[in-house]
Amino acid sequence: MDNQVEKLVIIGSGPAGLSAAIYAARGNLQPMVISGDSPGGQLMITSDVEDYPGFPDGVQGPDLMMKFRAQAEKLGTRFIDESAVAVNFQQQPFEIKTETKTLHALSVVVATGANAKWLGLPSEQRLIGKGVSACAVCDGPFFKDKDVIVVGGGDAAFRETQYLSKICKSVTIVHRRDTFRAQLAIQDIIKSKPNVKFLTNSEVIEVLGEDRVSGVKIKNNQTNQISQLSINGVFVAIGHKPSTDFLKGQLEIGEQGYIVVHDMTKTSIEGVFVAGDVADFKYRQAVTAAGAGCQATLDVEDYLAHHLPH
Repeated sequence: MDNQVEKLVIIGSGPAGLSAAIYAARGNLQPMVISGDSPGGQLMITSDVEDYPGFPDGVQGPDLMMKFRAQAEKLGTRFIDESAVAVNFQQQPFEIKTETKTLHALSVVVATGANAKWLGLPSEQRLIGKGVSACAVCDGPFFKDKDVIVVGGGDAAFRETQYLSKICKSVTIVHRRDTFRAQLAIQDIIKSKPNVKFLTNSEVIEVLGEDRVSGVKIKNNQTNQISQLSINGVFVAIGHKPSTDFLKGQLEIGEQGYIVVHDMTKTSIEGVFVAGDVADFKYRQAVTAAGAGCQATLDVEDYLAHHLPH
């Protein structure tokens, strides 16, 4: 394996990476996927998926990703169930190191995704998918006419609130400071909504509930007073961390950690392409990631057509 040069190595196995693999396998590129330490990506912690086309009765996130992988494998995709730990994109063929292997490739698609930042509370982690979410567009409709909170004070928190305010009975923004970082325009929109409330200088210290979220304990960090709020959902909107640490110095990466995109799926290195949430800080949906995976492979095919010996 160390001496073989792959036509295409795909790093990551969420909707973007596996869609890239499906298109690559059908295009006879014999793709190799490095599946990473959380194969399947964010959908593996998403229980009910109702917004992925083709599933009128909804689908469990892990089941959807198993179908993606089975399809990629059936078409001939090979998998290494390890993480990429280092790359060298300064030479051709490119070099990708996993925990135990070294691969060489003529082209690469990076689809390593981004992980939601959480509050780090054991009670929060226990109730992810049971009332705790990091995506209003994905999970908001489950909270129609219910009371929820959004934790955060930046653009993401206010965008989540804007979406939820149209569905939920009430939305309370809980923020640890007394001022918000969100753009003033969206602050003005949200502050004018009658069903949105604000709890500033406040932090969630515990999420309450056995099988479903039933409330939260909130601490005022100025007075240390602890109060309890009965709610049905907690939306954590304190940002995402793209999985790009192993790429530092190899690709152009923006200040938030996302890969900088040049012309659809191209990166700063010719022959290295990107797909999904590792570059997408705006949409972050399974269906947009899958579409980006398709685009990346079509761009790979175009690139290889000009760089493979005929």
